[in-house]
Amino acid sequence: MAAIVDKDKCVTCGVCGPVCPVEAIKIDDKAVIDKDACISCGACVPECPSEAIAMID
Repeated sequence: MAAIVDKDKCVTCGVCGPVCPVEAIKIDDKAVIDKDACISCGACVPECPSEAIAMID
């Protein structure tokens, strides 16, 4: 499993970054998830107000 960001839905609010326990999410033009650092915990998914983050296989 891995977290992905739908860049069309991301509103760059920054809510997801602080909830990531391994700091794998950076806010640039849109949220960017470092796939090497992500531990697939899913903590960011329910926090995203625009439903831009999802877990995929």
